[in-house]
Amino acid sequence: MMKLYGFGATRSLRVLWALHELDAKFEFVVVNLREGEHQSPQFLQLNPAGKVPVLVDGDLVLTESAAIVLYLAEKYPDKGLLPADIGARAQVYRWIMFVVTELESALWRMTRHTFLYPVEKRSAAEIALAGEDFQAMAKVLEQHITSRDFIVGDAFTAADCVAAYIVEWAANKNMLDDLPQLRAYLARMRRRATAPPDFVEARLQLEAPAGALA
Repeated sequence: MMKLYGFGATRSLRVLWALHELDAKFEFVVVNLREGEHQSPQFLQLNPAGKVPVLVDGDLVLTESAAIVLYLAEKYPDKGLLPADIGARAQVYRWIMFVVTELESALWRMTRHTFLYPVEKRSAAEIALAGEDFQAMAKVLEQHITSRDFIVGDAFTAADCVAAYIVEWAANKNMLDDLPQLRAYLARMRRRATAPPDFVEARLQLEAPAGALA
């Protein structure tokens, strides 16, 4: 049976969502970031970077949440998290890369300078610049999602597993006020029966140690 090492409201939620969508059997192993378990010798053998989530599937040990979601989508091709059509599949890859590089990176900059960095390293100016970067790129996704229910095509895909988490994170930072299409998208994702239980409260319940999430 696959094992997913993760913790609460971290990027582990992306993988949990994919596993729920796939109806896959797995064991969830809690790695308590608050207690520093991600820096234990045992966990560092799985991921020397000391980050969650980590998926163990037989001899395969895989880190990085987006990569894990894509692996699971390919492992269960009949479930449709990756479209059969190569063009549609390319669009899934495209939007996953977009939300991770353009949106999530900005949110992380804000988070680091808000509470992860020591006080003397925090920069209000950097928070403001990251917020501007996020808003500029969020408008691209806002326009894309207009008149569609999902990120790619007419069904839930791996792109939604990754994007919904980021949109939820932004919502909890009150950054969707001028983005009605993304608010509507998030509401649809929250209503899915497969949404992880912690999803709605994702960014309200955790202040993780710096660098502990992947």
